[in-house]
Amino acid sequence: MAVIDEFVKSHPKSRELHERALNHFAAKGVTHVGRIWDPFGPYMTHAQGSRIWDVDGHEYIEFRNGHGALILGHGHPAVVKAIHDQAIKGTLYSASHELEIEWADLIKSMVPTAERVEFFACGQEANMMGIRLARAFTGRTRILKFEENFHGWADQLVAPRAPGAVNAEIKVIPMRDLRILEEELATGRYAIVLTEGGGAHMAGQVPWEPDFIRAVGPLARKYGTVWLLDEVVTGFRDGPAGWGGFMRLEPDLTTFGKSVAGGMPAGVLTGRADIMGMLAPKPPPESWISHSGTWNAMPIVCAAGIAACKLLKDGSVQKQVNEMGACLRQTGNRALQESGYNWRLYGRSIIHTYFGALDFEVDDAGNPPTRDIKKMLAGSEEKHKLGLYLLHHGIHTHQGRMLILSVAHTKDDIEKTVDALVKAIRDAVADDAIGGLPA
Repeated sequence: MAVIDEFVKSHPKSRELHERALNHFAAKGVTHVGRIWDPFGPYMTHAQGSRIWDVDGHEYIEFRNGHGALILGHGHPAVVKAIHDQAIKGTLYSASHELEIEWADLIKSMVPTAERVEFFACGQEANMMGIRLARAFTGRTRILKFEENFHGWADQLVAPRAPGAVNAEIKVIPMRDLRILEEELATGRYAIVLTEGGGAHMAGQVPWEPDFIRAVGPLARKYGTVWLLDEVVTGFRDGPAGWGGFMRLEPDLTTFGKSVAGGMPAGVLTGRADIMGMLAPKPPPESWISHSGTWNAMPIVCAAGIAACKLLKDGSVQKQVNEMGACLRQTGNRALQESGYNWRLYGRSIIHTYFGALDFEVDDAGNPPTRDIKKMLAGSEEKHKLGLYLLHHGIHTHQGRMLILSVAHTKDDIEKTVDALVKAIRDAVADDAIGGLPA
């Protein structure tokens, strides 16, 4: 029996729930496009640390971790206590409170470029406000962004896929081409240029080249364009100052989400005081940007954020997570080499899978085995199938495309994961579901 058939047979309750979900949710029965599995995925009941369990009683080593939000793992005691204690006091005051100030103090102490702080319900909202502020500050309207970089699903963030006239205001250019970047900025038409922290797709399936990303800020300043670094995914994974601090970048604006609130729903916009000052109310005829939002700086979210940031501030969590990432990458690649499979792992605390021809081996810094962007993005169907085979072997990944680590992962987890990875590829090749060996 093929592994996929075994998966269906061993997950009857998940299958039943999926059939019910199809009656409600248009995107193949799920509430997030990143949760689509073929034929269906496991429906989860609870999680703790580095483990997650489904309705059929299966236990998995967890490598989705809240789409990257749970760098502390599931149910970290300090975050759980903070949420519990604040829930008793109240979840939503619709008024100012001390927790929002304490949380902002912590963020500013961690991020050198954070002269001002603003809270939102999610990272996408923070990016949208960054665009609005940049337009008001510069008097320009156009947006410059890079291919494959994701900043949310709002119209101005997903062009050219979003229908409507909004696309006329947005230009999408290739990654890593400084000539094209400067040509566009030199037109003097752009209010803002956006870059995804780490690189395209969850911290760098397509990583930025250091020389390129370090040139973005000076070029943006030269031509009067605001530079926004989107750290919704990468924020605080590489260190207390985020990926920008790790790379010694000085963006005008930076957005955070996910980890900044310990897995609770939140977005944060930080940056220059003069740009953020556009939010300050002014008398007519002066213009300013109004910011409201029922869920801004909810006490229960702030409490979780304070607990999380206190744990992330000294860098010890990030050091441990990145050490586990290096362990997974290195031991995994050795096992793949020994098995003769043309799969590789790369990245730091978010480990991406690579399938295809190797131009060279993954280096100690975790860079991919090619500089060809098309090769990095290839193999999505094979990776999705691999994800199902990994589920069969007790590993819950981000659809086979990446493994997101947390501080809860142990060396034993890594050893089991590498063993499962080799077995999953072996089984998938045997079932003729994916290729495994070089052509």
